[in-house]
Amino acid sequence: MDKKLLDIMVCPVCKGKLVHRKAEGELVCKVDRLAFAIRDGIPVMLPQEARPLAADEELEEA
Repeated sequence: MDKKLLDIMVCPVCKGKLVHRKAEGELVCKVDRLAFAIRDGIPVMLPQEARPLAADEELEEA
């Protein structure tokens, strides 16, 4: 993903910063513990499409 785009994107739930996890192909909100998929280079930023993170799932960039 484009660095400039990542700098301006925020979580649609809390408006917080997102972490790009390249290997997993997703953007993660640490506050809400949600992972938003990136499909065909396009982030799917719908809260109902987000994957809740497991309690023991690592939150750092991969």
